[in-house]
Amino acid sequence: MEYTVVPFIATINQQKETTHAVAQQLEVLIQQFTNKGWQYVRLESVSTYVQPETGCFGGGKPGHMAAYQMVVFSKN
Repeated sequence: MEYTVVPFIATINQQKETTHAVAQQLEVLIQQFTNKGWQYVRLESVSTYVQPETGCFGGGKPGHMAAYQMVVFSKN
């Protein structure tokens, strides 16, 4: 079995759109990959630690945790 994993980052204008827009974006992504022969498996959340950045004159950014949504597809 073969797998592919792609990031999913939904974008909405909270003043004009609802979570329905997010669902539509995910549906479009799934349909695009289905048309290429992939089968949707699941949506996974992946957490990672982003290393701190040192900046000039002490203006760095501290490290932090970040979560990303990944869509998993498979094909035989």
